[in-house]
Amino acid sequence: MKKKRSRASKIAGLYPVLAVAAFFAIWQALVRLFHIPSYLLPAPSEIFSVIYDNAGMLAHQGQATLLVIFASFVVSVIVGVSLSLLISFSPLARRTVYPLIVFSQTIPKIAVAPLFVIWFGFGFLPKLLIAVLISFFAVVIQSTVGFTSLHPQPLRVAQSMGATRMDLFFKVRLPHALPNIFAGLKMAMASSAIGAIVGEFIASQEGLGYLVLVANGQMNTKLAFAGMLILSAMGIVLYFVVELAERFTTGYRSTQRK
Repeated sequence: MKKKRSRASKIAGLYPVLAVAAFFAIWQALVRLFHIPSYLLPAPSEIFSVIYDNAGMLAHQGQATLLVIFASFVVSVIVGVSLSLLISFSPLARRTVYPLIVFSQTIPKIAVAPLFVIWFGFGFLPKLLIAVLISFFAVVIQSTVGFTSLHPQPLRVAQSMGATRMDLFFKVRLPHALPNIFAGLKMAMASSAIGAIVGEFIASQEGLGYLVLVANGQMNTKLAFAGMLILSAMGIVLYFVVELAERFTTGYRSTQRK
């Protein structure tokens, strides 16, 4: 049975790879079939050739973007989970802080980004603030749902067994909230990548987002697609890193339920 499950999991893991390969193959075939000019839509083979020829420069720009994504994700998790705990366990904060958090998401981020440039100049900080502003909300919402959706019966049972408040939190509330927290983390990781690119479009002179912007201005479509392809690959890898952490952290609960 274990061997069958391992084989099934390996086969299932091949599906995304095959889907991506099929996508690029169809893309390549359509470009060649309809003779689409490369300045409009380059073929994947041309994009991969540009990536190979400019590997050093793309790696340098990718490191700058990766730093913003990682830093904004960490800050979003810290800020988001902290605000979630405050909202979940303080009625006063739920009435005062929560509306302000919702209000912050109604403000167009593109409109706020130039203000960060005026206040903090070009560099790392405005990019970080833009990315955090975009990504922290998902962590707050999902974590709050996880902490507040627990039925009172498990808490009463634990209290009847002499559990303290700390025991209730770490042994009952937190394990129950972890699936929701990780759902917020995965959304935050994707949003951090988007936020980093928005920040690099407006408040940066380095990074893959800045590179794509410059390439578009120079009508270098191949380089622009190369930057976007690397950005997509980075986002996918980081997303699955969070998902892998979720499996290690909460996988035992799904196994027990089966």
